Amino acid sequence: MTQMFDNAGKIVPLTLIEAGPCSVTQVKTKEKDGYEAVQIGFVKKNKNLKKAEKGKEFKYLKEFRGAAELKPGDEINASSFQPGELVKISGIAKGKGFAGAVKRWGFKGKLSATHGTKHEHRTIGSIGSRFPQRVVKGRRMPGRMGGQRVTVKNLEIAKIDGNIMAVKGALPGRKGTLLEISI
Repeated sequence: MTQMFDNAGKIVPLTLIEAGPCSVTQVKTKEKDGYEAVQIGFVKKNKNLKKAEKGKEFKYLKEFRGAAELKPGDEINASSFQPGELVKISGIAKGKGFAGAVKRWGFKGKLSATHGTKHEHRTIGSIGSRFPQRVVKGRRMPGRMGGQRVTVKNLEIAKIDGNIMAVKGALPGRKGTLLEISI
C-alpha cells in the first residue's frame, strides 16, 4: 500500500496492483465445450516446454464464464480499465491460524473475573441444549480464521501507469496475492 494527495489536498490510501499482461489462452464455445468461457493466463513460465506441457505456458490460468469478443492470443492489460472506474476485486484473505471464539467471532467471554472463574474468562460456555443432542451446524466456535475468498466491491481506480494500477483502499490477502479484477 501507499498514499497520494488528491486535488483537495487530502491523503488517499492506495494499493498498487500489477495488472497484466494477461493472454487469452482458450475460448470455449457452446457448440464445442457445452458452455461459453474465456481462459486467461498470467505470468509466463521461463523454461523450455516439452510437448506434453503444450498449453501450460502460464503459471496461473483462470476461466471466466460468458461470451466475449476475444480470440486466443489476445492480450489484456491495465489499459482495459480507466481511472475513476469502479471495479470489484476478489482474492484469498490472509490466513490467521487457529483462533478462539473471542477473537474469531467477537464474543465478550463467558464469566466475570471473580468467584471461582479460573481459566474460564474467554471460553464460549454452553454450546447446546438437551435437544437435538448434538452440536447444531453453523455454531460459532473456535477454529481456523481467515483464508477464505473475499470480494471487495466499488473500489475506484485512482491511476494507471503502464501495467501498474493504483486502487483506492485496501484489498484482500497478503503482498503478492493473486487477485481477480472485474467491472
